[in-house]
Formats: sequence, C-alpha cells, structure tokens
Amino acid sequence: MTALPLVFDAPRRGLPPRHLADMSAEERRAAVTELGEKPFRANQLAHHYFGRLTADPAAMTDIPAASRTRLAEALMPPLLTVVRHLACDGGATRKTLWRAHDGTLLESVLMRYPDRVTLCVSSQAGCGMACPFCATGQGGLQRNLSTAEIVDQVRTAAAAMRDGDLGAPGRLSNIVFMGMGEPLANYKRVVEAVRRITEPAPNGLGISQRSVTVSTVGLAPAIGKLADEKMQVRLAVSLHTPDDELRDTLVPVNTRWSVDEVLSAARYYADVSGRRVSIEYALIRDVNDQPWRADLLARRLREHLNQLVHVNVIPLNPTPGSQWDASPKPVEREFVRRVNAGGVACTVRDTRGQEIAAACGQLAAEG
Repeated sequence: MTALPLVFDAPRRGLPPRHLADMSAEERRAAVTELGEKPFRANQLAHHYFGRLTADPAAMTDIPAASRTRLAEALMPPLLTVVRHLACDGGATRKTLWRAHDGTLLESVLMRYPDRVTLCVSSQAGCGMACPFCATGQGGLQRNLSTAEIVDQVRTAAAAMRDGDLGAPGRLSNIVFMGMGEPLANYKRVVEAVRRITEPAPNGLGISQRSVTVSTVGLAPAIGKLADEKMQVRLAVSLHTPDDELRDTLVPVNTRWSVDEVLSAARYYADVSGRRVSIEYALIRDVNDQPWRADLLARRLREHLNQLVHVNVIPLNPTPGSQWDASPKPVEREFVRRVNAGGVACTVRDTRGQEIAAACGQLAAEG
C-alpha cells in the first residue's frame, strides 16, 4: 500500500496528570526510582493495578504504608469518578457516566451476553467528526482522553465483573472502541491503550488482541498506520452508505477520504492482519435504506474486500429532537437479504440499552 500521510492528534491540553497506565514498564521503573524507591516497586504497583484491578493504596499491603501512599499519589492519581450508573436488560447492561478530573463527562457501557462480556469504551470526550445522526457528534469535541483514562474504563469494568456487579461473577472478555469519539483521531493514546489492555499482567490487563475492536468513520491514513502496527485487533469501519454523495453528508470526513479510499485502506488492513473487517451500517429510515443501496454496498464490498468483510446493520437509536429515525423492520430485513444475496455476509446487530439513552453521547449530553 502506498505510504499515507499521518493523522495528527489533537493538542494535549486538559489531559490529566501522568498515570501508571500511561507508562511502559521501563518508564514505570524510572518514575519509581525518581521518587526514591527501589525499581521493583514499579512491578508491585503494576501487579495491583493490572492484576488485582485495584488503585486503592490501602489494599497494597506488600508495600510499606509510607511508600504506598507516596507512590499512589504520584503514579495513580484518581482519573474517573462515577456520576451515575444506569442498568437495563434485566441487569445485563450497565451504562456509566464518568466525570474526569477537569469536569469532562464521558461514557462506557458494559454488556453481558450468554457467551461473552463486552465493554464499549470512549476514546474522546465528545467527537469532532460531526456526523449529524450521532448524539456525540452533535456535541462536538471537548478533548482527547489519555491512555490511562481509556484503560481505567476497562480496569473498572473488569473489577465489576469479577465482583458480580452484573449478576454472577464473570470475566470481561471483549473490548470495543465504539463509545464517544473517533479512536483514530486520538491515534497514539488509543494504540497505547490497546497495548496496556492486551499485555499480560503485570504490564497489562491480559485481554486477547483478537477480542478488541477499533472502530473508525474512515480516517484512511490512520487505518494504514494501524495495519502497520501488526496487531490482531479487529477493524470496524462506520460506512453507513456506499455512495460518496450521501456519505459526504452523513459522514463529513468522507469529503477528505472517499468511500473507495476508505475501503482500499480497509483491504490493506485485512491483508496485513489476516482479520475480517466489520462494516458498520446504521440503517436510517428513507435516508440510506433503499434496496439499490443494499445492492451497491454488496457490490463495492465484494470488489474491495472479497470475503474479508462482514456487515453489521445497526438499527438507529434516535436521539431526542432528531430528524433521524430507525428503518421499519420489513425494510431492514429486505436490506439485509439483498446484501447477503449480493455475496457479502450481513447480520443485524443486537441492540442494547434502548431505555437508558443508549446512543453514545446521550447520557453525557444530559449531564
């Protein structure tokens, strides 16, 4: 694939103090040494945070009391405070509104299924992609989240499952970067977060890379860059329509990188990783749900990705006051049928949390 220009991150302003989860193992040892402690204390701290899923210095009884307080204050500053939890689906879904150190609000959603437990994490507070049907996009971008703010969403969810907060104790198994924000617009911190999430303890949370999905609206250069990281995470592309004319409106970044450019980058990712790409398609009544668009979608995906693709049709979660609405079920079924008939695997995604402001950004907008 031809080298592509890089997508640069937003400024660092507003990010929290550096945290243990922002650092590599070498950086943690150096930071501990600068505080006058032996380097092995870094491994002890990391074992508690990543292995035992705790940031409470009182629980770190293998470290002298005076040292643990000093180390925790310097390297494990509080990052996220729960504003409120909302549960539904018989307790199998829990959405959390978090407040960061600077008052920024963000969300994550923990979902328990019979065969897995999935956490949907945010990578930014708000989003700058301005997709008009998305609650987060309507609010604009506040700031990027730090690596540690992303990782801490995962750590607290893993602890919640271990402690039985969603019923019987269980294990967090899957991570999807499909919450607030465009992950590839916060590229460096998202990649670092994926590494912390997937490295084995004491350097990470030990979740398989193959169980992590990174979503994007189609920042083609960053997709290529992510492929070159040689990780095994799944790529999900929020396409929403196969034609540039409509996509320029639904996903404004399409005016910079067209459908063909996005799908070419996705094919490069599939070739390098060996993993099938997910295409996300929010079905919107009378906007992108026409039969001819289903046929065109199948044709373009078959041309670009052959069998290395799966389409997730997503029933739209309308937001209050929005002009957008979900397609009727018969229209949805016909759309899925036509994509499958066109030779591309297509299913409807299971929707969760419709009664608790399920669309990303709704809870934060309510405050």
